[in-house]
Amino acid sequence: MRLQEVVLCSTAPSTSTSGAGAIALHDISTGSTLASFKQTSPAVQCTAVVNTTVLDGTPQGGLILTSQPDKSILNVYNFQKDQIALKIVLPEKLSCISVDARGEFCAGGTAQGRIYLWEIASGIMYNSWDAHYRQITVLRFTSDGAALLSGSEDSGVSVWSVSRLLDDELQNDLPSPYTTLSDHTLPITDIACGVGPFPSCRVLTSSVDHSVKLWDLYSKTLLTTFHFPHSICCLTWDVTERLFFAASSTSEGTVHQVNLFRKRNDHGSQNFGGMEAVGGAGVSDVIRIGEEDPREAKRRVITVGEPIASLTLSLTSSFLLTGTSTGQIHIHDIPSHQLLRTISSHKGFSITYLTTMLKPPDLIGHASLSLGAGSAGVGVGGGATSAGSGGAGGEIGVKPIMPFQRMKEPRARDAHEVVMVLPVQDKLSMSSLTSYSPAELLRDHEFFVNPSASPASSTPRAANPTLLEPKVAELEDEVAKLREQLGKAKRVNDVMWETVVKKVVKQGKDSDGDSAKDKDDGRAKKRGRVDSS
Repeated sequence: MRLQEVVLCSTAPSTSTSGAGAIALHDISTGSTLASFKQTSPAVQCTAVVNTTVLDGTPQGGLILTSQPDKSILNVYNFQKDQIALKIVLPEKLSCISVDARGEFCAGGTAQGRIYLWEIASGIMYNSWDAHYRQITVLRFTSDGAALLSGSEDSGVSVWSVSRLLDDELQNDLPSPYTTLSDHTLPITDIACGVGPFPSCRVLTSSVDHSVKLWDLYSKTLLTTFHFPHSICCLTWDVTERLFFAASSTSEGTVHQVNLFRKRNDHGSQNFGGMEAVGGAGVSDVIRIGEEDPREAKRRVITVGEPIASLTLSLTSSFLLTGTSTGQIHIHDIPSHQLLRTISSHKGFSITYLTTMLKPPDLIGHASLSLGAGSAGVGVGGGATSAGSGGAGGEIGVKPIMPFQRMKEPRARDAHEVVMVLPVQDKLSMSSLTSYSPAELLRDHEFFVNPSASPASSTPRAANPTLLEPKVAELEDEVAKLREQLGKAKRVNDVMWETVVKKVVKQGKDSDGDSAKDKDDGRAKKRGRVDSS
């Protein structure tokens, strides 16, 4: 199957547009629409995607989750059909959602500053707590899913350890954050997590206060502050952490490129051409974007001309994609900042979510036959789901998802029933585990019969079964001799037993006769004394 990169976007109606938005997938090379999912209008930060994966040779279809801004409903889609697969009723309306990279947990934030944490496969609510004083604007999981970061209108960013949120012994206690990043002064707009496991990773946070801050979670310290001419609405970070892009919320739609490395200029040794990291001095280190050389600053700015609502990078970090509030998706080449193409399929709507991914192999109308026929699986809500109109010759399992609980239930946590898609077992796998060749059987037999033999001497015998026949005949003769000797010993024992018994009986009779004779003699003597008197 040829790998193909696609663009996934979600749209919501703008102030001048009526009707519902949609989720669409476009070819990044041509801009053509590959699939569309209707009946949803997610706001900014209200869309989450679980990619299609292959586990142990078994494909598992992905999911798209969108929370609705005007009602407490979470719409669930899968790539195999263009209709809503599941509607989940939530405890309250969510202002943002996030799913970890493995698709195991879903977090949702509310306008009252509360966070909910669910397990996707079982729907169990693992935790719900008041995390902030005001509305939560963004939620992000780290790349390994070990930590959850929450940004709020109270200008604070909290880092929560997922393992502590799942701990049964801490369910009655108010969760405490791993750390709180509190150097911003105005509402948080976006969070970007770097690579690496928690806490050995770095984080970018943007705010309305015109700043983007770089944090080190391991030391819980602020490394650098980048100050921009305008407030920043969204961020995207290169996977190698060489540079990041920050989009301003102005009507001109400017995107600033910030390089985190620069050429070293060591005048003392005249050594030019080396690279060094930018910033890292701490709270006092403030880098003001736009105040450097005007020509250099111009080369690092991309002007879209429309208000920007979303931002992302391609998988190879060679293209920058910007989604505007007028429904345009602009694709720029990063080295040259040249506009390559514009996707204009969503005019009149706002692009509230934008990401790039490999084309799902089970995408409706484009299902791949290479997924293998007959790999049946469990679909959304426990039912089987087909591969869509493309027809993959068999059924492809969709990642299981159950309706989310609206309150914490300890009994459900104790039962903890999770629907899982098991991989198809190879027919030869079980037989290979239980197979026992004749050579191995003879080798083990010889080991138990003659354990003193060396492994070197036993190997040839095991390889040639005819060498064991004389040994077996010899052992059978020895067993016959032992049985004959055992019979003789038994007969001798029986004779000895009978002799002893007869001797004991005879001695008993003799002792009884002597006692009777003594009694008679006593009576006679007594009678004689009486007669004499």
